[in-house]
Amino acid sequence: MLALRKIIPAAGIQLTDEPAPATPAPGHVLIAVHAAGICGSDLHAEGWDASYGFMAPCLPLTLGHEFAGHVTAVGAGVTGLGVGDPVVCAPTLTCGTCAACRAGDPQGCTARRIIGLHLDGGFAPVASIPAANAHALPRDLALDVAALAEPLAVAITAVDVSGLRPGDRVAVLGPGPIGLGIALVAQARGAHVLLVGLDDGPRLDRARAMGIAACADLRDGPLQDAAVRHLGRAPDAVIEATGHPQSVTDALQTVRSGGVVTVAGIHHDSLSLDLNLLVRGKKQLRGTHDSTPATFAEAIARLAADPGLYAGMISHRLPLSQARQGFDLARSRAAQKVMLFPQETPE
Repeated sequence: MLALRKIIPAAGIQLTDEPAPATPAPGHVLIAVHAAGICGSDLHAEGWDASYGFMAPCLPLTLGHEFAGHVTAVGAGVTGLGVGDPVVCAPTLTCGTCAACRAGDPQGCTARRIIGLHLDGGFAPVASIPAANAHALPRDLALDVAALAEPLAVAITAVDVSGLRPGDRVAVLGPGPIGLGIALVAQARGAHVLLVGLDDGPRLDRARAMGIAACADLRDGPLQDAAVRHLGRAPDAVIEATGHPQSVTDALQTVRSGGVVTVAGIHHDSLSLDLNLLVRGKKQLRGTHDSTPATFAEAIARLAADPGLYAGMISHRLPLSQARQGFDLARSRAAQKVMLFPQETPE
């Protein structure tokens, strides 16, 4: 079968011919992958950014952690899933034995692994994953929309971490898939939202078409001016999803006294921070990453309740054989979410 693989600890990815898994291991299921989204993490892995060196001992492996499909086989001991069931992958595996896991805090697991980054993932026609990571879907939910569950769950987690309340004013930095998801969820929860990009005309246009009325491009002026113009005053919260460290500084300068800055982006470079800006402004800086079982369940529920809305996040659909083109698109500001179809028949 055709698979998109990370082979060596250096920049690059390869489409290779791999044997399809024949039978699932105990506790696992085989999934016929219908759709798999390209994530920023896949781009970091392809470019072999410094913070992705953790993958080196796991190579070679098949990338892809945002995918949905149908169960084709179940391993020994699997209950609750059967052949033909539509499922989406929740890619985080926790150890279950560390102090955080024993305390019911899976996000704090010290040995967490990610399908598609530590283990073979979904950029292939067939994937084998633990049954516990295969979440059942409503049968009428389109599988390409269902494949958005993982990034949407990450966005929901970011909103939760920020502590947003109905009526709060929030600036979301970065109109990519995570930033757009954050804006949609924050707005649905009653916040006044400003979505901000930089030379991001196509993605901001898509956001407006999906109902985010207040959008600003920083080529037209600084963040502080945009916040006052669209929100009426300094925001109560800023959520960063750009991956550019300067955005964090801009956020701290913009958020109101006592406000919260939540950082969701994965950054190439370090940040030199004026701590007096933080301390004298009585501001908070929070980090958010990954999702939780609760936010993943909420993501599936939101997708099922309004699939037409969230389908608007998918800007490009390509067969897996065109993965390199898909990665180039995903790096561009012209694309939102690029979805690959391992069965070679995008719909």
